[in-house]
Amino acid sequence: MIDVYSAATPNGHKVHIMLEECDLPYRVHHVDIGAGDQFKPEFLAISPNNKIPAIVDDEGPDGESLSMFESGAILVYLASKVGHFLGDTDREKFNTLQWLMFQMGGVGPMLGQAHHFRIYAPEKIDYAINRYTNEAKRLYGVMDKRLSESEYLAGEQYTIADIATFPWLRSWKNQGIDWADYPHVKRWFDEIAARPAVQRGVAVLSSQHKPLTDDKARETLFGASQYARR
Repeated sequence: MIDVYSAATPNGHKVHIMLEECDLPYRVHHVDIGAGDQFKPEFLAISPNNKIPAIVDDEGPDGESLSMFESGAILVYLASKVGHFLGDTDREKFNTLQWLMFQMGGVGPMLGQAHHFRIYAPEKIDYAINRYTNEAKRLYGVMDKRLSESEYLAGEQYTIADIATFPWLRSWKNQGIDWADYPHVKRWFDEIAARPAVQRGVAVLSSQHKPLTDDKARETLFGASQYARR
């Protein structure tokens, strides 16, 4: 059994979707990041960077319990565990990993900044809004070109690169994106959104999701609390 410590965020949904795609048994534990659950010692024991998601697999690769943090690493681990969604040959695996790193190093951080400055920042800073909106559009353009040549991001197979990227594009409106400008991404997005396992995955913990409206939650996520050394 895999225990998942998570929330209904893009990074959380990556792992929820993957577990559903792999048909692995799991239990979900909600980490209320607005209330500061991510700073509790018991969570830091499995996720020292105080970020969701994290997992504990009581049937690790050596038969012993294994805990993991970082969503991309969790996806690689789960793909290796089930022998699927990573690619069959070495070439396919490395191609999958490069597009996974594209999501981890580009799509996630940059679209996250676009969300922050367009929606959550206490003051509207035109320079930051324009910088990250333009970077979001550039990244969508990279994906659109790739998907004009390939069925999926890493090639002709659906992989963890697609699973990692899809949840971040669900908030395309908040990123200042017009689907008309990225028809190949839209084709890919709609195809993935229709997958039953994806639909089940994005529903996980969705009832626990709260709009970020109160000052305490804003301070916990964006204020001094997150910078304390633990």
